[in-house]
Amino acid sequence: MANVSVAAEWQLLYNRYYRKPEIYRMSWKHVELNRNKVACAPFGGPIAVIRDDSKIVQLGGESAQRKLRIFSSSGHLLGETIWKHPGGRLIGMAWTDDQTLVCLVQDGTVFRYTIHAELLESSISMGQECFERNVVDCVFWGNGLVCITETNQLFCISDFKNPNPVKLADPEIEDPPLCMAVIEPQYTMSGNVEVLLGIGDACVLAVEEDGVQQLGLEVLRGPIQKMAVSRDGQWLASFTHDGRLLVMTSNLNEILIEQECESALPPEQLAWCGMDTVLLYWDDMLLMMGPRGDPVRYFYDEPIILIPECDGVRILSNSSMELLQRVPDSTESIFKIGSTSPAALLYDALDHFDRQSAKADENLRVIRPSLPEAVEACIDGAGHEFDVLRQRTLLRAASYGQAFCSNFQRDHIQEMCKTLRVLNAVRHPDVGMPLSIQQYKLLTPSVLIGRLINSYKHFLALRVSEYLGMNQEMVIMHWACSKITASLAISDATLLEILLDKLKLCKGISYAAVAAHADKNGRRKLAAMLVEHEPRSSKQVPLLLSIGEEDTALMKAIESGDTDLVYLVLFHIWQKRQPLEFFGMIQARALARDLFIIYARCYKHEFLKDFFLSTGQLQEVAFLLWKESWELGKNPMASRGSPLHGPRIKIIEKAQNLFLETKEYTFEAKAAEEHAKLLRMQHDLEVSTKQAIFVDSSISDTIRTCIVLGNHRAAMKVKTEFKVSEKRWYWLKVFALATIRDWDALEKFSKEKRPPIGYRPFVEACVEADEKGEALKYIPKLTDPRERAESYARIGMAKEAADAASQAKDGELLGRLKLTFSQNAAASSIFDTLRDRLSFQGVS
Repeated sequence: MANVSVAAEWQLLYNRYYRKPEIYRMSWKHVELNRNKVACAPFGGPIAVIRDDSKIVQLGGESAQRKLRIFSSSGHLLGETIWKHPGGRLIGMAWTDDQTLVCLVQDGTVFRYTIHAELLESSISMGQECFERNVVDCVFWGNGLVCITETNQLFCISDFKNPNPVKLADPEIEDPPLCMAVIEPQYTMSGNVEVLLGIGDACVLAVEEDGVQQLGLEVLRGPIQKMAVSRDGQWLASFTHDGRLLVMTSNLNEILIEQECESALPPEQLAWCGMDTVLLYWDDMLLMMGPRGDPVRYFYDEPIILIPECDGVRILSNSSMELLQRVPDSTESIFKIGSTSPAALLYDALDHFDRQSAKADENLRVIRPSLPEAVEACIDGAGHEFDVLRQRTLLRAASYGQAFCSNFQRDHIQEMCKTLRVLNAVRHPDVGMPLSIQQYKLLTPSVLIGRLINSYKHFLALRVSEYLGMNQEMVIMHWACSKITASLAISDATLLEILLDKLKLCKGISYAAVAAHADKNGRRKLAAMLVEHEPRSSKQVPLLLSIGEEDTALMKAIESGDTDLVYLVLFHIWQKRQPLEFFGMIQARALARDLFIIYARCYKHEFLKDFFLSTGQLQEVAFLLWKESWELGKNPMASRGSPLHGPRIKIIEKAQNLFLETKEYTFEAKAAEEHAKLLRMQHDLEVSTKQAIFVDSSISDTIRTCIVLGNHRAAMKVKTEFKVSEKRWYWLKVFALATIRDWDALEKFSKEKRPPIGYRPFVEACVEADEKGEALKYIPKLTDPRERAESYARIGMAKEAADAASQAKDGELLGRLKLTFSQNAAASSIFDTLRDRLSFQGVS
């Protein structure tokens, strides 16, 4: 009898059964669909209702001000607001995939609302042409919109997340189209939206961004008055001018179904029911037509709205919400009248078992080979049921049959029970999301949880996510933010306690994100208290800065040891506070101070000087000034008596004065004084010689350059000014004269007085200049026989070298000299003879 009562509600269309169970009795009051514009979201989503301003209606006790009201699918009010937007008549509204209500008005402005009727801040314009020419019609899909103006120009937004209006190709029609439909971008060859326009001719215009095509010229016999594209974009259902229903490919090349309808008047609504049938709705009749067979008629005494779903159509009326869908195969096999399928016999066996009838065992023996399939069918049938008692009975039948199956995977029943518990929870009228199991799988649990929290069903969302083993952070975060927004009357300390009690349930939750929301809502003190609980410095520190807690942010950044975070805080405070205040903050914090100094040395010298002055570190300022003088010297203009040398000298003198103020830096003060003096002399030399070769060279190089240029007076002046020693002076002059090959002057210089450096530098200078003859003038004057021997060897005089070496009586020297003349056999023999003689005499 149970099978009969279930199947009695079904309708047969050709060879397929359809059912239309009532899901909800609508809990709203005084809502008449024919007086309102209505937008219903798929997947059991919310319903938006607003009085239709294109109709003349009797207000009665209703306010003249229009209200936008949003209900759940069961009729519970979620939110309402007064509609007071300019821009003319409301052309259309629809829900996007993320359940944002999109409303298009006559001047092309798009307003967006949340499911609680809260206006999102930014509106969107369809462009100047829409504003000037007025929008007359529109079509929505997932996240997009196409509208048409009074001049029959089409404009499109492909994605409201990136709302850039685009004008489509000009269809070049004079009269408004009879109907309009859209093929979504993911189903077109070009990847762009394709708009189908039914016009007065026997064709359909396909309009894209880059062109217009005429479709259906070979298959249509007249104009199309209503169109609906299937969910997969492959098929087009259309109602013709002569009362026929055509189902064609979306490119209108082939007619798949052609059936006569009972009326030549175009239906008010045309919609696909899944992928199997098409629904046509006139004033009081809903006609369901399939590929074959007689249509099924449903009669209504109140207006209805068709809401296409992936597995059927929801039917909304003033008083109820129904779901029209094809009866699933598993359900049909169990409950079809007269069914003898294994699943039906298993269901019947449970009934006999409950009545303690032996017939139960007989049924099980009959279906023993097909028992796993029967169990699976009962599980699947339970999933497609909205009635909870029937779900339980089917699952009991599956469990009963499973006990006799040795190879059946037993977790199937558990998974289905888990799924049905979630579905039954969200289907409850207080929640109002009548999802079928197919819709649930397509929507995914994570999206469902997101929709629950957006509906402020946080407790249910938390229980569902916990039950399904999913991360609960998103739920608790959203709850915390919503609690802060709604708790203006609660003190910060009390609200903090409430929040922490729940936030601690989820490890790793971002306290900083909740604190940021508190700050955004003007509760800065609460934000500061919340951010103290954030364990991640990378999230904690930026938020502390945003709420003005710079001192705490600097402390936390230093504690983290993350130099990037410290720099972030330093730059923030640097820009916001006065220099002295900034210096005071970092002076006592070593890491912050050191990082600031490292950065400022490279990029902010002046600021760093201010810091050192404020902290009394005069020597550091002096070092910076000295460095600046060198940087100034690198300027390409600082040459040939450039005026830039004057500032350089002043900077160095300023550094000298700062060094003098600190007793520990007398050496640096003296060095700076001499550097300034040298730089001034070099500057004068460059001016007088007109050669940019002196500045920034050493004292020795300056003397050498003066001698090379023949300016002996200037060289002597540098020697005197900087107290260059006689030995150093002789070395410099000897090699400078050798450089310019002034041998007479060199000889004269050697005879002025006995050189304090001896005559060896004279020899070396001549040898390096490859003047052996000049070197011979000075070698005999060398007092040390070893030096004479080596000098003779350097100019290739073996005999003289041997004589000098013998005077030195140094066997090791003789050995070295022999190696020097290893290519000369005669010379080598001389050194061998001398070594033997020395060995005989006992000299090593």
